[in-house]
Amino acid sequence: MYLGYLVDVPDEKGKITFRQKGNAKYVYYEYDRAYDPKRKYTIVKRSTIGKLSDEDPDKMCPNENFRKFFPEVEAAGERGDAGRSSALKAGTYMVINQVVKDLGLGEKLEAAFGVRNSGMILDLAAYSVITENNAAQYYPDYAYNHPLFTPNMRIYSDSTISDFLRDLSEDQRQNFLNLWNEERNKRERVYISYDSTNKNCEAGDISMIEYGAAKVDAGLPIFNYAIGYDVNNREPLMYEKYPGSINDVSQLQYMIAKAKGYGYNNIGFILDRGYFSKENLKFMDENGFAFIIMVKGIKDFIHDQIRQQKGSFENDWGNQIAEFGVYGKTVHTFVYASDTRKRYVHMYYSAAKAAGERARFEEKIQQMQSFLDAHRDEDREFGPTFEKYFFLHRDKESGMFVYAEPKLQVIRDELELCGYFAIITSEKMNAKQAISLYKNRDASEKLFRADKSYLGNGALRVASEEAANNKIFIGFIALIIRCRIYTALKDKAGTMLKKPNYFTVPAAIRELEKIEMCRQLDNVYRMDHAVTKTQKEILSAFGIDASYVKYKAACINSALKEGTK
Repeated sequence: MYLGYLVDVPDEKGKITFRQKGNAKYVYYEYDRAYDPKRKYTIVKRSTIGKLSDEDPDKMCPNENFRKFFPEVEAAGERGDAGRSSALKAGTYMVINQVVKDLGLGEKLEAAFGVRNSGMILDLAAYSVITENNAAQYYPDYAYNHPLFTPNMRIYSDSTISDFLRDLSEDQRQNFLNLWNEERNKRERVYISYDSTNKNCEAGDISMIEYGAAKVDAGLPIFNYAIGYDVNNREPLMYEKYPGSINDVSQLQYMIAKAKGYGYNNIGFILDRGYFSKENLKFMDENGFAFIIMVKGIKDFIHDQIRQQKGSFENDWGNQIAEFGVYGKTVHTFVYASDTRKRYVHMYYSAAKAAGERARFEEKIQQMQSFLDAHRDEDREFGPTFEKYFFLHRDKESGMFVYAEPKLQVIRDELELCGYFAIITSEKMNAKQAISLYKNRDASEKLFRADKSYLGNGALRVASEEAANNKIFIGFIALIIRCRIYTALKDKAGTMLKKPNYFTVPAAIRELEKIEMCRQLDNVYRMDHAVTKTQKEILSAFGIDASYVKYKAACINSALKEGTK
């Protein structure tokens, strides 16, 4: 958040850099350097501390990071109410307001955080959903031309927002999660899709930020972020954050314990292939939880089962599962030698998947062969992947690498398994039921893509521990809202003969943002024009019609008038 006053650009030779973005020029401060012995290069740690003044290039508008790194510089004052645009983009706000009402989200946030803070949380979440950004410095521009959830739609200063991000407590966040989960039906079986990702962070003193195994390595420290998603009701239930060095498999057991803490006992977990481990299966058995886990066909422990059944179901029309384009078969057996219970192993074959996997694998082997050929007669070591697929022949006296011989049987075995995969379940069900339940987790995978791509949450941009925790929480609220928008549009599209191209969340938001209210000479905001046919179709997914839009526009105008008194 920018602080609304100007200061001199710090005279720190070699540590101040500038970066142009759009019409603004941002000031960065180098606060540390760390040598990474593994990568063998120095990582420069920089943080944005403000943006240059348009009128005076020697002045800059500072942000909260500037206060952290240059506390000796006195504040020149605070920015007050920045006014409001004469044209407000109201359509998406109306939809989000309806979603918040339908979910009871506003009441739960108010109970946990109070009226003003709950409004600010919803405003920052709506900002993230609508603009696909979480950078605090751009929020004032959003607030300037959108209706808000704060009482009387008041626009707060940058410094107030910054203070707000530091002031919300862990007790308040946990209270909301308790409220969010307590009213759910705990008697019916609830399948929770659990998945995690990691996010970059450039902040210097946040305890959970560590170097770890990033999914996309940008050379930055990371933290891990996981979500438990209710497949039945298609809503995020809980989230957790943990240090970047902790792997996904070990963290799963802590999420299971938290699920029990929220009162979920009759639950099953739908998990990606990365969570398969003997320890996790044992832990879920001990706690009485069902599970559905995906396993790739080339995994060692599933090799034998697939080879035993290979040829018995792939061409049998009775085993076809048309909606997923696969053939499937189920066996009841032990998964690994020391297993104490038999599991239901559902094996599948997809011809389309086989063609793609085969092409990629063949290309991989060819590239490896070319690489090895290029390094003949060199004193060079190769990694275990090369040794898996090739005999690496060396000169006995010099140890020089001479040539590579493909391990034909290993390559044949892997080619034969292209297109095969398995799903393991703890409960009895057939192959179609298993894949149908597993495919329901697609929504949770889309959540992660949305969180990074459409909510701007691929990285944190904060300078303190508490601000980081609160920004993660607000991102979770934004995820709940966007998830409901996504499912409402998907359900509506499912009732139509032909799905229009504007029934995706980004396209729908672009269309809804065209619904504007304009302020006239009498200082009253009115609808600029009637709702279009396309906008009506989108709004209908949320139970909103043209008459409600007029009514809501009048409510927005009344709130704005109250705010000016």
